[in-house]
Amino acid sequence: MGEMDHGGMSGMMSEEDMTALEDAKGTEAARLYLEQMTAHHEGAVDMARDEVTDGQNPQAIALAEQVIEDQEAEIAQMQQMLTDL
Repeated sequence: MGEMDHGGMSGMMSEEDMTALEDAKGTEAARLYLEQMTAHHEGAVDMARDEVTDGQNPQAIALAEQVIEDQEAEIAQMQQMLTDL
């Protein structure tokens, strides 16, 4: 798998994270997936909040507000799933 450069975006998986996920099985794989996706979603929320605060384009700001709402709901769902593992 090639390396990805996301400018240091919070929540992006490292090569080590990807390898650990690829090598994991069963509940451990589910746990790693949910933890990594939660971090990824948290990074998206951070970026969206920046857009809401600093953005100039009303459409982009509206999209960012929707991203925040959607991603926060998914974060809550994934956290519950982690609790249930």
